[in-house]
Order: sequence, then C-alpha cells, then structure tokens
Amino acid sequence: MAMKIFTHELRIRTAEHDQMLDITGEVNAAIAESEVTEGIVVVHAPHTTAAVTVNENADPDVVHDMLEALDKAVPWRQGFYRHGEGNSAAHVKSSMMGCSQTLLVRRGRIELGTWQSIWFCEFDGPRSRRATVQVMGR
Repeated sequence: MAMKIFTHELRIRTAEHDQMLDITGEVNAAIAESEVTEGIVVVHAPHTTAAVTVNENADPDVVHDMLEALDKAVPWRQGFYRHGEGNSAAHVKSSMMGCSQTLLVRRGRIELGTWQSIWFCEFDGPRSRRATVQVMGR
C-alpha cells in the first residue's frame, strides 16, 4: 500500500499577548479527514513569534506556570534588544519552544500520553495565525 500525504491548515485566532491554545482536537480531526490510520503527523507553526509544543492538559496551572517561567527567563524588555519591532522576546521564546512537533499516528489518532495535548503557543498576540498539519502514512 502506498504512503498517503495529507495537508490541512488550521486557522487560529489568539486573544492574549502570551497564550497557549489546545489544538489537539483540530489535529485529530485533520487525521480523521486524511484517513491515515498508521503513520506520523507534523504540526508546524509558520510564524517567527509562535511555537508548537506537547505538554500537560489536566491542570490549567501548568500552562500558567510555563508562560510565567518563559516570561521570567525571557523578559519582554531588555536593554540589549535591538530588533526594531520591539518583540525580540517573542522571537526568542518561539526558538526556545520550537516551531513544530512530529507525533505518531496509531489507529487513526495521535499517540499522546494520558495527560498530554498539543499546544499552539502565541508570544506576540493577539493575532490571526495558522498551523499546518501534515499527515503521512497508510
């Protein structure tokens, strides 16, 4: 059986300056639409001030703590920032978190741990964003 490649674009509207949005349901919907039952899915944020990560979704305090830790590690204002748009911290956070995740697809769904979800991370919002979901397999 030949490998299928299916690409789907998610439209995302963020409401906060720093925000993490659970996009697990949308990614699983793209996998279902692809009809791939075994393979991989890549979730990619084509933005220089956004990211994609996998982390806990059982306790909302985890997202709060992650955003606070990132703000402490990479403050919005630093005397050495030179980028003219004034959003250097958002660029650094995006690079730290990474712009994509590659995950396993088994039995037509993302292979995630019990507490895990896929998070779209906004670091320079609010904005209209997109994420590309590519499913490959059989």
